Amino acid sequence: MVLQQRSSRPGPQCQSYLEQRNAYVARGVANGPPIFAKSASGAVVIDLDGYEYLDFAGGIGTLNVGHSHPEVIKAVKAQADAYLHTCFNIVMYPGYIDLCRELSQIVPGDWEKKTMLQSSGAEAVENAIKIARRATGRSAVIAFENAFHGRTYMALALTAKAPAYKTGFGPLAGEVYRAPFPVMRDGDDPTQVSDDAFAEFRRLVETEIGCDSVAAVIIEPIQGEGGFYAAPREFLQAMRAYCTEKRIVMIADEIQSGFCRTGEWFATQHSGVQADLYTLAKSMGGGMPIAAVVGRADLIDAPDVGGLGGTYAGNPLSCAAALATIRIMNRDDYPEKAHVLGAILKNRFERWTKDFSIVREARGVGAMRAVEIVENNATQEPGTALTAEIVARAYQDGLILVKAGFYGNVLRFLGPLCMSVEQLETGLDILENAIAHVSNQTQKEEVAV
Repeated sequence: MVLQQRSSRPGPQCQSYLEQRNAYVARGVANGPPIFAKSASGAVVIDLDGYEYLDFAGGIGTLNVGHSHPEVIKAVKAQADAYLHTCFNIVMYPGYIDLCRELSQIVPGDWEKKTMLQSSGAEAVENAIKIARRATGRSAVIAFENAFHGRTYMALALTAKAPAYKTGFGPLAGEVYRAPFPVMRDGDDPTQVSDDAFAEFRRLVETEIGCDSVAAVIIEPIQGEGGFYAAPREFLQAMRAYCTEKRIVMIADEIQSGFCRTGEWFATQHSGVQADLYTLAKSMGGGMPIAAVVGRADLIDAPDVGGLGGTYAGNPLSCAAALATIRIMNRDDYPEKAHVLGAILKNRFERWTKDFSIVREARGVGAMRAVEIVENNATQEPGTALTAEIVARAYQDGLILVKAGFYGNVLRFLGPLCMSVEQLETGLDILENAIAHVSNQTQKEEVAV
């Protein structure tokens, strides 16, 4: 892909739809730059006015196999020719069974596993909590600082970011407690960070809640919306041992980090940890809405018949897409694709921490990587406005970005893993130019003051 000339976007058709969006769509629905897609393939989106964009957002990590993968499209079309919907609770179909079997085989765990399907990550989280509470007879659930688990009511109670997601929606679901996440910064000792965070977690369980009251702990091995902090292996291993000892269900939320994004099929594999339950969604469907709870059969079988399900849960079209996606990832070695792209991202991002005073830190695992933007490295105040300016400038140059972090000052890479090295380098050039421009402007303003 050739780097395009800067232009004035949006074009007239996108501008028209932006005005209609503002008139007819709920204000609370967040959007990025005013891009209205006409078509998309691989790592490229084309808008209604014909402008091309490299996609570093991937539908917030939903398109690891890329936009409109032909094999996914073929599978969906074949299923659509047969039937669109029966509701698995009423009339069963092979795709649901086939997908549950596949997930039981690829998800970590050296025990018998079963699966239930849903339509979204938040639904998977809600059902994982239901399963854990029913299986243990306990009610308390522990989540972590900076966590994001969804926008439905139980998931929202588990999510840590109030201003954007929770304010004004209370009361939320009860019996949810929050522990510190082991945030690793450059130069930190992972053992010390892990020990400190685990000590606080243990204190919370044993002094504020009581071990016999805790049903589950839910953790993102690598936080997504929270800023791409990876939990050290020492912390996850200590958590696994403690949950086993105290009969607490360990839930790994791999909705964003799963399906080869980090260089393994699932991020817990980097630490050798096997969670009791996994919540999955996003890139599992290759662009179609589907989610799952996968884990220990004895836990998943705890709810009575009728306690799990949903009208659209495991829709036939989405099951067909997910089966095709898993087949593609297996055949084309998507973990290796993540390693290749991740090495390039790591080198470029780490260089920016030295080249630009507004880039505080680069972090992540595999092709799940991010850079943190600050006002300057002296004060390290979150560069919220600077990040927004970088995103806007990159948009004008044909690059789609997605932010993260409590202050919206983290630029994360979740682009398709099928992206070519040339496409990645082109996108990184656009992003580097945007960061350089904003950084230079910031330095001029500081000198002027």
